[in-house]
Amino acid sequence: MKLTNEQILEVFKKTEGILHGHFLLTSGRHSDTYMQCAKLFVHPEESAYLCASLAEQLKEFKADAVVSPAVGGIIMGYEVARQLGVKNFFAEREGGSMTLRRGFALDKGMRVIVVEDVVTTGGSVKEVIALCREAGAEVAAVASVVDRSGGKVDFGVPYRALLSMEVKSYEADECPLCREGKIPAVKPGSRGLK
Repeated sequence: MKLTNEQILEVFKKTEGILHGHFLLTSGRHSDTYMQCAKLFVHPEESAYLCASLAEQLKEFKADAVVSPAVGGIIMGYEVARQLGVKNFFAEREGGSMTLRRGFALDKGMRVIVVEDVVTTGGSVKEVIALCREAGAEVAAVASVVDRSGGKVDFGVPYRALLSMEVKSYEADECPLCREGKIPAVKPGSRGLK
């Protein structure tokens, strides 16, 4: 079942997953719009609905596992892996680098799909791709609920996003919201958690 952008945005509105204000993104950029998938994943039925649609698009890659960056991609990665009937792993940042912990190990030749909730610059996903390749796994595809780059991010493998939209973001020194000085930037994401 391929969902339309309108159907996906309706789920985000229903779950209060679209925030408006002044946000500091994981990439370090600033934006007036934030897609908060954590709010979406409070609602299992709605999140399963979106992940089922994404999993349907990913079947063609015949993956053995899903690997997600912590923290944002953990729940989504689990649900996509469940829908695909494959193993699920997540990578955590340790000493500034993505790593597999908790006894997780990828087998050489294992076909994996890297799954993230929201992609802006793709930095965390690229780190997980490198981690998977270092372990000898084959990265078959990347997937996300939201592609904030409007299709501009290239991972070197097929990329599937349920919702692709170009949300303006700015370097901190170019941010019009900072210049106005009315609303301080807040960081709703998970980067920097200890």
